[in-house]
Amino acid sequence: MTNDNSTQKPTIFKKIHNDGFTWHDSIFVITIIFLFLMFVTSAVSSTVLVLVELSIPKVQTDGFWSLFLMYASTIFSWLVFALYCSVIKYNRPIMKAITPQAKGNTLKMLLIGFLVGFGENALGVLMAALVGDIHLVYDSFQVIKLIAMFLAVFIQSSSEEFLCRAFLYQRLRKGYRSPWVAIIGNALIFMALHLFNPGVSIVPIIHLVVIAVFYSCFVYYFDSIWLPMMAHTAWNFTQNIIFGLPNSGIVSSFSIAKLEAATGRITFIYDPVFGVEGSAFLLIVTIVATVVVIVLGEKRGARSLNVWKSDKVL
Repeated sequence: MTNDNSTQKPTIFKKIHNDGFTWHDSIFVITIIFLFLMFVTSAVSSTVLVLVELSIPKVQTDGFWSLFLMYASTIFSWLVFALYCSVIKYNRPIMKAITPQAKGNTLKMLLIGFLVGFGENALGVLMAALVGDIHLVYDSFQVIKLIAMFLAVFIQSSSEEFLCRAFLYQRLRKGYRSPWVAIIGNALIFMALHLFNPGVSIVPIIHLVVIAVFYSCFVYYFDSIWLPMMAHTAWNFTQNIIFGLPNSGIVSSFSIAKLEAATGRITFIYDPVFGVEGSAFLLIVTIVATVVVIVLGEKRGARSLNVWKSDKVL
């Protein structure tokens, strides 16, 4: 008597993982590879940054140059991860997610991303100013330097999105059936990347996870990584360069406005060390925005580009 395998219920392993799952699709292996690449990136960028600072003495005293180089040096994150994905055949499909092959990667989505990032951060700053948690004063407006800084911030912000919402997200989508493994998994690692920033506490930690889920939902429901790339850029540029406030604990040395005074204590709307993104107010705003995106996405029924289609995995 033989067993009819067609009538057997799938195992828990089969329910969790996609068909064709192998050891290198494991979330633990993916995390180890990610951390190794981050180590390589950090070593290369730190070395280059030190050499540049030694060769251009003015970067040590000029607020613009030091901040510009800090942001621009993250181009090595792009280079290391893009090179890895391009060289390792298994990971090449990931590059499709950052090209127009993903139908949501359009100029329209870039504009929406800018409005999302600028609008949410500016709302937090406006509320903090209205209730008296902060007081800003005009410093300077230097067009060329602002354009250069925007490009540098874009390099930094888009590199984090490439690492988390392209590399990590797509690798986890390949191995696991539920998209929420990729969404939550990359969000937790994104949060971990900021754990050693100045002023980290429970609210900023939660907010980092939520905003990563928020951005991941744009990838999953609207097939666009360009949108979170620009939203992330607009967020950082608005907080750090336009208003001169701490960005994830990093204080700007070059900005249009300067922080003249603050309460010096954490309030519902402002965190003096982590900035407005460390406030409970913007955490609630981001949670509401995330729910809205999920509801709209479920109604729309759209799903992200299956970069692994040729492998018949998802």
